Amino acid sequence: MTTITTPASANAHSHAFHRMLRGRTHGAGGSFWTWRDLMYRVAAALDPDLYRELAEAVFAEMLVSGYTAVGEFHYVHHRPDGSPYEDPNAMGRALAEAAESVGIRLTLLDTCYLASAPGVALLPEQARFGDGTVTAWQERWQALAPLASGLVTIGAAIHSVRAVSPHDIAAVAEALPEGVPLHIHLSEQPAENEQSLAAFGRTPTGVLATAGALSPRLSVVHATHLTSDDIALLGAAEVTVVMCPTTEADLGDGIGPARELVDAGATIAIGSDQHVVIDPYLEVRGLEAGERMRSLARGRFSPAELDAARSSGGFRSVGVVEHEGDTVVLDVASVRTAGAAPDQLASAATASDVIEVSVGGRVVARRGVLADGRDPAAMLSTAIAQLSSRLEGATR
Repeated sequence: MTTITTPASANAHSHAFHRMLRGRTHGAGGSFWTWRDLMYRVAAALDPDLYRELAEAVFAEMLVSGYTAVGEFHYVHHRPDGSPYEDPNAMGRALAEAAESVGIRLTLLDTCYLASAPGVALLPEQARFGDGTVTAWQERWQALAPLASGLVTIGAAIHSVRAVSPHDIAAVAEALPEGVPLHIHLSEQPAENEQSLAAFGRTPTGVLATAGALSPRLSVVHATHLTSDDIALLGAAEVTVVMCPTTEADLGDGIGPARELVDAGATIAIGSDQHVVIDPYLEVRGLEAGERMRSLARGRFSPAELDAARSSGGFRSVGVVEHEGDTVVLDVASVRTAGAAPDQLASAATASDVIEVSVGGRVVARRGVLADGRDPAAMLSTAIAQLSSRLEGATR
């Protein structure tokens, strides 16, 4: 036997347009906050047509890498000056159409984003992210319903406790229908915790608890800098914690307490976030590697736990219940996988070993290209060239 069929992977945290930053941010050094400046420039250059083209390419790259579902944390809503498009959900529609075009499951996590910091208005470069009030966001979110399809699920997100007040977090959590996935960035940076403590007298997790937002449908993304009380609260609420090890390493975020969170009752999922690489096997290896570096011990997660983080944990996070027909055929005789135990392939394989990908029992990708023959590399090259030209024109 030279191949094995395994459950597909689920990418529980993505910002599709961040793919533009891969290989362009390392020379300058700096921090998450300086990296963010370039991210804002890319966001400002997008329009619905270009976003659809870029997202198609990014979603295609995910498919050929073994991801069959993606939670797209979507906050680029309006024109760069903050005025709405004729269709207020034109950008979300572009993402939904991109997912349907390539055949990936998409949970569109439309994001409430109202402030740049507690009590501080959005910056000019953030204007297109905001709806002004939580009520206006809710009205636009409700208008997303027609985008739902066999592949597209409508979810919701709160950007962070920096960007949405405790009162408005409570309003979002209370108004969302039962079963709708809800995501939030949580304690990615120490500065976020410091701002939360200064403004609200609580950690970001404490803010969520007081607002009534902690529940099994909630996914908290990163959860890197937590107190022991935070861990206990998240575990007791049975939240999903979406860790993005390749992004957290790239941005210098730190290593989150994954083992402690699982032991407290949380579920772990993975995400590619800013897409410094799109490879579910590297994410779960990064998860285990981080734990080993923190603890100075091996085997912090069993092979079965790593596979669950790669697959079932992510599907839970994005609200995809029926995914038994989502499978990946792996090459078990490559230079990477030869000799690996079948139950430990996640510790040896990479996305390069993905031979075939199926969604709902239908083959959507084979040997690095989509089933219809489209090549993600060519798609990415075209989209990135157009976006690069737009960025260069904006700086002249």
